[in-house]
Amino acid sequence: MSKILIIEDEEAIADLEKDYLELSGFEVEIANRGDVGLEKALKEEYDLIILDLMLPEVDGFDICRQVRQEKNIPIIMVSAKKDDIDKIRGLGLGADDYMTKPFGILELSARVRNLLKRVEPAKEEVSSLTIGEVSINRETREVIACGDRTELTLKEFELLTYLMEHINRVVTRDELLDHIWGYDYDGETRTLDMHIKTLRQKLHDAGAQIKTVRGVGYRFLKEKEAGK
Repeated sequence: MSKILIIEDEEAIADLEKDYLELSGFEVEIANRGDVGLEKALKEEYDLIILDLMLPEVDGFDICRQVRQEKNIPIIMVSAKKDDIDKIRGLGLGADDYMTKPFGILELSARVRNLLKRVEPAKEEVSSLTIGEVSINRETREVIACGDRTELTLKEFELLTYLMEHINRVVTRDELLDHIWGYDYDGETRTLDMHIKTLRQKLHDAGAQIKTVRGVGYRFLKEKEAGK
């Protein structure tokens, strides 16, 4: 049974999320203060965190940053703030998804399930894959770029893996949204583009192997083509 931590100061919202997720088969704990949630996230083991942005004592941005420094646990950030700058900051700090309040409990459940089912790689897959200056291990989620280990969020790792598995093929934005987000995503493709931008930065010079195909999507190149 997957264990989820909800860090949310609005008790009614937290209780609603907890009740529905427990009915869906998850084990759920709640922290109503940022400092308490941060301590639980760092000291205990969870499979996923649902993290509110505006919290007393310690805000969601700081919690996300500190947790990401220690663990690769999937994080869904939620907030009433609708500005792109908040989404960009949250995703840049390592959140795997960002939801704007109000949202439906069914949508939250769908996002939780699709993040969790991607944590464990398929057993029959070959665990390692190397193309050019980038190497990934599906089992450990380790990524080596230009000889250095780099830490990726779950979404970034999934994007990189999918692109590498389809080397030299143009992968459309719709295909990536459908495969990585796992449901009929009706948000802006800017969310995907922000993930790709951050991924390129984390891959250093090897980020040039991810080529933008204007108006269509992305293509992962072999090393010898990356300089073109």
